[in-house]
Amino acid sequence: MIYRLDHVGVVVEDLAAAVAFFVELGLEVEGRTTVEGEWVDQLVGLDGVRADMVFVRTPDGHGRIELSTFRSPGTAGAAPRAPVNVPGIPRITFAVESVEDVLGRLRGAELVGEVAQFGDGYRYCYVRGPEGIIVGLAEQPN
Repeated sequence: MIYRLDHVGVVVEDLAAAVAFFVELGLEVEGRTTVEGEWVDQLVGLDGVRADMVFVRTPDGHGRIELSTFRSPGTAGAAPRAPVNVPGIPRITFAVESVEDVLGRLRGAELVGEVAQFGDGYRYCYVRGPEGIIVGLAEQPN
């Protein structure tokens, strides 16, 4: 039985840029930590893990993102910058009051396509943030 989604984890190389992006989006820093040791190695299936992590949460307190960067072992490659339909591309969607307001605040975010209107319903778009993370912005109709 699944009770609730606790959080989404995203690995990034530039932790400060990723945190700044999500804070500008409206999330709040909840905590920071560094993890290492045998239990972490066992958990992620790597040896010699040392990772810095920042947890950001949505203003309502229900959604969290774990942003982490690995100091060791080194990363296996750069983050993908593929189209949104490629398997494995991280995509996170947020309900927002105004797509345009959020787009105006997100300096450096790349609009993936265009802002689209789904019938008489949602206005929706995707932006690409740091490390190729794709963020959906969904504005519910009034």
